[in-house]
Amino acid sequence: MSSSPTCNVPLAPAPAVKPIGSKAIKVACSNCSLRELCLPVGLKPEELGRMEEVVATRRKVRRGTLLFCNGEAFGSVFAIHTGIFKTCVTAEDGRDQVTGFQMPGEIIGLDGIVNNRHTCDAVALEDAQVCVMPFDQISELSREIIDLQHHVHRIMSREIVRGHQVMLLLGNMRAEERLAAFLLDLVQRLHARGFYRSELVLRMTHEEIGSYLGLMPEMVSRMFSKFTEDGIIEVRQHHVQILDMAALHSLASHQTCD
Repeated sequence: MSSSPTCNVPLAPAPAVKPIGSKAIKVACSNCSLRELCLPVGLKPEELGRMEEVVATRRKVRRGTLLFCNGEAFGSVFAIHTGIFKTCVTAEDGRDQVTGFQMPGEIIGLDGIVNNRHTCDAVALEDAQVCVMPFDQISELSREIIDLQHHVHRIMSREIVRGHQVMLLLGNMRAEERLAAFLLDLVQRLHARGFYRSELVLRMTHEEIGSYLGLMPEMVSRMFSKFTEDGIIEVRQHHVQILDMAALHSLASHQTCD
């Protein structure tokens, strides 16, 4: 796997966060296969129509470029339509610390709500598309559509719970337990999006996984090799096949970050 790009610098000559223009893709939430992940279930047709008026455009984000960066003014949250993102911050020693990986159907950008500025960088790990959701308009609409308000609260609560679980992951687990829990978390999230429970494609590097799990890249590589030798997984380049799900669950003796 290739080395990770630097989080705090755009990796292409064009601006990392592009204004919405005439080339923006029109959004139709009613036709989206992921709407039950990023929108509340059971919206009435007129409520869904009002959502489509707010979530009117979809932005393309090229691999290796920033969707938003640390310190940037906050205005929108983003529903990931396609592609995988990583969020990261710069530690005091100057190193990039990966704080999470986000996938289709998930909302990204909530970090900017507190101080009206983003507190991390969001980098596309592959060519991606996001639906732009202006937060002021979403907040106003949620006061009128109670199901939407509850859905926004659940998303925020889920982020808090995931943060607590990551702290548990980093604080109490051995290296093999961390990697097992990480793989289980990925396959469970992908399964909710219609993918096979036992297969996944890793868009992140060993260095990025190690940064997230608090492990050196060499340790991540050793753990992947050990899991392969033990017959738990099979790895072919970026593709990982889970051969022994029970063994992974046994290793991940702590709760996973789902």
